[in-house]
Amino acid sequence: MQVKPLPETFYQQPTLKLAKSLLGKLLVKETPEGIASGWIVETEAYVGPGDRAAHSFNNRRTPRTEVMFGPPGLTYTYVMHTHCLVNVVSGEIGQPEAVLIRAVEPCHGTRLMFERRGTDKGVRDLTSGPGKLTKALGITKEDYGHPLTEPPLYIASGKDPDVISSGPRIGINNSGEAKDYPWRFWITDNIYVSR
Repeated sequence: MQVKPLPETFYQQPTLKLAKSLLGKLLVKETPEGIASGWIVETEAYVGPGDRAAHSFNNRRTPRTEVMFGPPGLTYTYVMHTHCLVNVVSGEIGQPEAVLIRAVEPCHGTRLMFERRGTDKGVRDLTSGPGKLTKALGITKEDYGHPLTEPPLYIASGKDPDVISSGPRIGINNSGEAKDYPWRFWITDNIYVSR
């Protein structure tokens, strides 16, 4: 599989624009067991200190959120309800913003993904959620802080979506008015979108 990571400049765009620009790009994870990858089909933007749904709301700075204060293009992983989730750090240095990758369409290493997930529900269910995709691709909390511009975890160019849909983010009901912001983006009619 011959693909090159996108350059640092790709990540230097406003968070809401980056969340849409990531759609159709290829998320790749190289491990000793093999390479697994998927086309990004769904994202959610979290726009920092003013976004009540963001981990960095009110500039909250903790060991977990520290990477968000760094340069764009770093990996922000964390565990929620036993699942590891993966985000792309966005925003300028000191402006803690991120884009959650919610779903990917399997591209390479599908057999390995099935082994990791321990499921036989079919390829449509394999990576259609933020916890499913990290388990399938082998993305772990240890990827925290890794630059997405170099292996073993990186994002490569892909295919531009024909149509992008947007709507409210998922699972953030306790975040006041922020729960209604239409900052979830997905490739319209893609069957691998989480819901």
